[in-house]
Amino acid sequence: MEFMELIQKRQSIRSFKAQDVPMDDLLKMVDAARVAPSGKNIQNWHFIITKNKELFEIIGNTIMDKNEEIANKMDAVAEDKANRFRKFAKNFTLFYQKAPALVMVFACDYFPSGYPEMTLIGSSKYDTDQLFWRNPGMQNIGAAMENFTLRAIELGYGSCWMTSQNYAAKEIEKVLKENYQFEKDGFHLAAMLAVGVPEENQKSPKKRNLEEIYTIL
Repeated sequence: MEFMELIQKRQSIRSFKAQDVPMDDLLKMVDAARVAPSGKNIQNWHFIITKNKELFEIIGNTIMDKNEEIANKMDAVAEDKANRFRKFAKNFTLFYQKAPALVMVFACDYFPSGYPEMTLIGSSKYDTDQLFWRNPGMQNIGAAMENFTLRAIELGYGSCWMTSQNYAAKEIEKVLKENYQFEKDGFHLAAMLAVGVPEENQKSPKKRNLEEIYTIL
């Protein structure tokens, strides 16, 4: 498969065939993520790979519980928005639980270049905070995840890159710690990937035209 064909084939897959994804193939995807670029070569990522349907369900219930906690507080001020939020979470958790595999991507804290030096010379909090607006640590994670998704396509799979669960990230981390004894010091849940063989003819939103997204100086 030509490179441009590969990247143009990437889409967010929300419907998967009932077909297993061998662990060897999942490890090939993680291996592709492993060689992504990262600032200062920090490689600030860690991947949890699971096909455990019980864990899928627990995570789904955890997200729904957090969703309801938030929606209950919204009811008093915007009931219509609260109900849309409930519906969104239900659809989101149902689709990913049907995926054959789930990969949870963890990231560790990353302090941008210049932060220690600017702190040392007494720069304002506003100025040092601006360094985090560019979020170099998450840029690293994005590069790794893109490698993962493209390798998945090359191997005949599809994936959905998910961040919608992040409002329940702390609760999900607690589940992993208490139920599965997973805890990695300094790391936090950044994203999840549902992975499997995609059903045919899935639609994707239209991308912006090339001329809309660049400026030549």
